[in-house]
Amino acid sequence: MSLFQRERAIITRNEYVDRFDFEEIEDFVKNADKNLFISHHFKTRDKMLVQPRGGFPTFEKVWKLYEEFTAAGVDVLPLTIDSNTRLNDYATAKKMLILSEENDVDMLNGYPLIIHGYRTTRRMMTHFNTPVSLRHGTPDARLLVEVAIASGIFEIEGGPITYLLPYSKNFPLDKAFLYWKYVERVCAHYSAFNEPINRESFGPLSATLQPPAIVIVIQLVEMLLSLEEGVKSFSVSFSQSGSMIQDVVTAKVLRKLAREYADRFGHTDASIHLVYHQWMGAFPRNKEFSDALITTSTVIAAMVGADKIIVKTRDEAFGIPTKEANARAVASVQYTLGMLKGIPPVEDEEEEAHLERMVREIMEAVLNDGADTLWRKVFNAIKKGHIEIPFSPHVINANEVITIRDPQENIRILERGKLPISDESFAYEKSKIRLQPGETVVEKIIKDIGIMQ
Repeated sequence: MSLFQRERAIITRNEYVDRFDFEEIEDFVKNADKNLFISHHFKTRDKMLVQPRGGFPTFEKVWKLYEEFTAAGVDVLPLTIDSNTRLNDYATAKKMLILSEENDVDMLNGYPLIIHGYRTTRRMMTHFNTPVSLRHGTPDARLLVEVAIASGIFEIEGGPITYLLPYSKNFPLDKAFLYWKYVERVCAHYSAFNEPINRESFGPLSATLQPPAIVIVIQLVEMLLSLEEGVKSFSVSFSQSGSMIQDVVTAKVLRKLAREYADRFGHTDASIHLVYHQWMGAFPRNKEFSDALITTSTVIAAMVGADKIIVKTRDEAFGIPTKEANARAVASVQYTLGMLKGIPPVEDEEEEAHLERMVREIMEAVLNDGADTLWRKVFNAIKKGHIEIPFSPHVINANEVITIRDPQENIRILERGKLPISDESFAYEKSKIRLQPGETVVEKIIKDIGIMQ
């Protein structure tokens, strides 16, 4: 038995998990229907895939949610994991699931996959025979991903940066890198048996005034960390920024540099996909305005040629959307996409050149670090403030970069902190910023965060 397999045996030997039968799981993956693999749909379907969000504690409620989504024409089903499981607190997840089942009240904000187990969950995945994406926000997802793949869930979202810095205050960053290294190796291992397991990074980050250069750099390094462990199918992503032209520019630069850096590191056989998240900030309380926001983001997704769009609902401002609201959003986005075929390309060469230069400046600073492995280079870059996420709660995040919007609502860097961008790039950013007479930076930031309300 290899060292890695011995590690897997230890990870999966857990009091809250049924006995793991690795041989049976490999046989299941080998013979699984290709419709369960989103990587297969990326290859064979000539349309943008539509994926909602959603998850409930009990098996029965998730089953009903999937029935609702299927009737609405969903392409990819979500499985959102509860926050206790995300924190590896399986004991509390088990107690809350029992209370949820006994009282028919949702005591968890998602599906406790570890507690339900892979044998139970697999019955649901194979019944609907539609690709499922695991959404979880977990810095240590080793056991969760083992159970997910054994269940028939063949897309795994997240990464050591995107599932840590926006979500956690104290979880050690070096441990997150090593735990996600394990996840990548498990995904690569199972990819050899059938279609590839798709990995997807989480581009929205903290969803608050994220400058595109930082978003793209983090997407690129998480992609490279995944590919170096053997993953062959990867999705980079970002969310609606509030500026249509900035989204178009971001998509073009992200797609171009993802391919370029993957090839540069020898991963020419890896397939790279682009995912677009509808608005992730605060939604308006006016539902008609929410409908307009969702439709606009669907148009932008078509303009940037996204391979997948992750949708929101008109009820976002009022709490967790119902399954009916989620299903209506899926049907509406599918209807809108049907009218958006053949959109002519939109370009802004000056902005594209500027953004690409900033990304290259940061990437070269990261890659020129003297550490002997890629993950240590990225780890050092975060410690030095060469990579940081605005509005992250994590103690290691530098929190020195300040961003605000320009008059066209593009997100600009007002204070660069320790970002390794050139004086030329920084001067370009600052040249676009305008404050109203008497307006303070804090007032502008608050206004910019609430742009859609």
